[in-house]
Amino acid sequence: MARDRHDSLVAQDWSALMEKIRAQTPARLLSGRVGAAYRTATQLELRDAHASARDAVRCELNLERDLGTVFLEEWDLFEVSTQAANKDEYLLRPDRGRHFTNESRTTIRKRCPSGKDVQVVIGDGLSIAAISAQVPGLVPLLCEGIKERGWTFGQVFAIHYCRVGILNEIGELLQPKVVILLIGERPGLATAESLSAYLAYEPRESHTDANRNLISNIHVRGVPVPQASARILHLIEQMMNRQTSGYHLREELPSGTDALLHDNPSGAGTPS
Repeated sequence: MARDRHDSLVAQDWSALMEKIRAQTPARLLSGRVGAAYRTATQLELRDAHASARDAVRCELNLERDLGTVFLEEWDLFEVSTQAANKDEYLLRPDRGRHFTNESRTTIRKRCPSGKDVQVVIGDGLSIAAISAQVPGLVPLLCEGIKERGWTFGQVFAIHYCRVGILNEIGELLQPKVVILLIGERPGLATAESLSAYLAYEPRESHTDANRNLISNIHVRGVPVPQASARILHLIEQMMNRQTSGYHLREELPSGTDALLHDNPSGAGTPS
């Protein structure tokens, strides 16, 4: 009798411990198995997550559907494209996602003022779901923080078939002090809604990833939007003060910011 009671208490303690562990990470830990295979429920969850990841990558950006009419009107948002002609070419030819078409360059010069302190750009990247979930909340917070600090703010626009290297061409075209590229990360099996923010100080044609800074895993179980905004704004301050970015600059977290510094827990990544 005592033995049965002891076993029951151990099972309860173990179950509670597992729940606490699982609450700390989106990873599928200790999910159990049947023979050499996952349990049916786990297998179905994985297939659903994989399907969501594929959909996020293959989906085409539609500004009205993905960001909403109110957001588009409020920010006077317009869209341009890189030299990738379609999604397949974008995936197979990363180089074409790093340069604008001639028509897009003309549109950007016409609609965007040059020489601003901060230029925010939205790139579809590898997850439209991330753009839809994070951008509508993040852009207003960034704009508010930029204006509070007395910096000038450029015209926001969106880029189809966007790679991170497009930062260099934006710098050459508009000559801002800092460019922020909000871009969808490659989806993992934990979430398809993870966004990255790439920042560069006075980006130029010769620059590489070494000249950029990154805040990744912006999503509800990674770095939430308010914390991401605080970190981005603080990083801009560092860039402005030191007039550099990339490997010359190490992010210093703003005081009082309980930022989550998970090292890609979702297995996500961004398109370079």
